[in-house]
Amino acid sequence: MGDFHFLRPWWLVALVPLAIIVWALRRASDAATPWRGIVADHLLPYLVQGTAVKRRLGPWWMVVGSALLAVIILAGPAWKREPSPFADDVAALAIVIRISPSMQTEDIAPNRLARSVQKVHDLLGRRGGSKAALIAYAGSAHLVMPPTVDVEIIDSFAGSLDPKIMPEEGDAAGEALKLADQTLATVGGGSILWITDEVSPDEVAAVSLWRSKTHTPIRVLAPVSDEAALKDLRSHTESGSSELIQLTPDDSDIDRLERASRFSAAAPMEGGDRWQDSGYWLTPVLVLLVLAFFRKGWMQSLAARS
Repeated sequence: MGDFHFLRPWWLVALVPLAIIVWALRRASDAATPWRGIVADHLLPYLVQGTAVKRRLGPWWMVVGSALLAVIILAGPAWKREPSPFADDVAALAIVIRISPSMQTEDIAPNRLARSVQKVHDLLGRRGGSKAALIAYAGSAHLVMPPTVDVEIIDSFAGSLDPKIMPEEGDAAGEALKLADQTLATVGGGSILWITDEVSPDEVAAVSLWRSKTHTPIRVLAPVSDEAALKDLRSHTESGSSELIQLTPDDSDIDRLERASRFSAAAPMEGGDRWQDSGYWLTPVLVLLVLAFFRKGWMQSLAARS
């Protein structure tokens, strides 16, 4: 209970006017008040009717107890956290695609890039409303679409990717993966889908350096049909925290990618969970107190003294 606090503590200010009202009503309902100072205090209980029963538990204390309990409920007592109802069930996915002339090779119909984009479409369709980001790279890396749940807009931008629109040719794989990592950090973490047909020798060290500094899970989709190219790509990309999946004519690759993208739980962001309002547990008690006032004649004694 060390974390006990009130979510809406300003409601506790209502205790001040409540205390004043209680004091004023108690004073007004005390039949002995007008006689104090005139009749000796030790004689008042015998001369004034009602003073002998004011300490008995009755309607008056039920009113005070109900009002006090209502204020506590409104203040929102809390001592434990709960997941936010708006938290994602599936971790975000950053899709990193290499946009180079080699990706237009037609060994995979219609070509490597077009087939990869189709696979992206199929994968996003299975992820429902989970967030995804799109990053394209050649000689430089670019955030095409920040994390969004709009699958159609990612499809649209992915379908428009072409080596001709990239500012410069080359292979900035390390820069692209670092950008993907930074993008995922803004939404609480996730995993990376890296689509590439090769890694240039100059980028192998950059990719290894990035991998040594991050724990972000990564899956590599390889749109290649040549076994030698696949073996070379595996040696440059696969490690303990990554897995290479060859693009297939059927949906077996998508099945594996779907399972892989779900295994990574989203890291909780600040504000990603919230304090649980436990005031509602007191509501049945308040209801029971209020029900007593529906009893015929329950308030008669209080009204008579007022």
